[in-house]
Amino acid sequence: MRVTLSFRFAVALALLMAAPVAVQAQTKVKTKTKTSAGTTKSKTAASAAAKAPVVSAATVARVVRALAADDMQGRGTGQPGGLKAAQFLASEFKRIGLEPLPGAAGFEQTFSVYRSQPGPVVAAVNGKPAAPGQVVVASGQPFLTWTSEDAQPAAVLVLGPDPAERRKLFGLLRPTANTLVFVDTAHTKAFRQLAAYVAAGTLSAEQPGPYSAVFVLGAVLPTAKYRISSSTTLRLVELRNVVGLLPGRQPQRAKEFVVFSGHYDHLGTIKPVEGDSIANGADDDASGTTAVVALAEYFKKKNDNARPLLFVAFAAEEVGGFGATHFSKQLDPQQVVAMFNIEMIGKVAKFGPNTAFITGYEKTDFGQLLQASLAGSKFRFEPDPYPEQNLFYRSDNATLARLGVPAHTISTDQIPTDKLYHSVDDEVESLDLANMTAVIQAIAQSATGIAAGRQTPTRVAPEPAGGK
Repeated sequence: MRVTLSFRFAVALALLMAAPVAVQAQTKVKTKTKTSAGTTKSKTAASAAAKAPVVSAATVARVVRALAADDMQGRGTGQPGGLKAAQFLASEFKRIGLEPLPGAAGFEQTFSVYRSQPGPVVAAVNGKPAAPGQVVVASGQPFLTWTSEDAQPAAVLVLGPDPAERRKLFGLLRPTANTLVFVDTAHTKAFRQLAAYVAAGTLSAEQPGPYSAVFVLGAVLPTAKYRISSSTTLRLVELRNVVGLLPGRQPQRAKEFVVFSGHYDHLGTIKPVEGDSIANGADDDASGTTAVVALAEYFKKKNDNARPLLFVAFAAEEVGGFGATHFSKQLDPQQVVAMFNIEMIGKVAKFGPNTAFITGYEKTDFGQLLQASLAGSKFRFEPDPYPEQNLFYRSDNATLARLGVPAHTISTDQIPTDKLYHSVDDEVESLDLANMTAVIQAIAQSATGIAAGRQTPTRVAPEPAGGK
């Protein structure tokens, strides 16, 4: 480069010495003009760089503190705190300038599910009254009265002490026939978990059938004599996702949606620990929902997305993924190019700062494309380090992933050792907000190629028969 410039300078000097004054003057003007244009271009580039949006640390701190505050009461599904969180998020989408989905009156996408709430249970086995907590009833019937002498008694199933038997427990919660299940005491811990889950009220997208499953803790022969009576209240509960649209700038890509999502629900109030019963869910998943808000703000300011971007805060992830299921039915999955689901990014990942992991990394080239868009950055997206946890199918990305969408969850949580998970101590004070903001910034930058239409991830292949 320097050789070329020296040669050009020598030629120009010779011409100037031989040229008339008028030509010299003209040449000087051209030189000045060229220099001015170069300066202008340099200033323009510098100005553009200065104006490039960044994820707002102030927005991140404000939103996560609001969602995880005690007055949100743990954002329980179908509870006042959950409704308050949804309304807060809708106001954030309005503030940012997102649009509701076409045909929607607002940002709240409402739907209904059925909640079954068990009442008191009275039971006796072989003439001995069952102790409190020894019997669990999951029922779609308002009243239940069973005896072993009934003309059509319930089918009896015995789960022995083998660890493989334990996996059957939760699968029996949606009975298609009246079933009495005797559970060996080797599974006491799993039985207690089942009891707590049912006692909180179970949800179902469809009205439960007129059948019941009754679980009794204790090793009993199938020929045991029993008498059981209970009641169950069934009612419709209205839930709501919060969905905002940032239209794409290229009409030919109007049906190439990119989804950014997180779930805003948590556990509500749980068993008190030192007087605190609010499961604030700061990391799970106020952190991911905050990312959705911050990313919406970022891309709205950037204002150059070719593809339409959908920003979604899901309801009811903690109790069965009902929000994501409902949302997936409102879209043609073939029109969803990618899904960035964000779950628990409030703490530093096991790989250190400036890292996060992607679930199902090997299923598509989604992660590779994100990393390519981060060229020159110190940030790294790693494959999921916890495959044994089956995280790819444990969050809201799973519904669309099963339909072929390159839908992945981005997380930093060290879940095998996270002692704050699903506890009253998952509060904002436990988060690293600076690292969390850096993760969101990396997601924003890594998504630019997909948002601009320059990158399109490969699809998720169908699972083999019997796959999970």
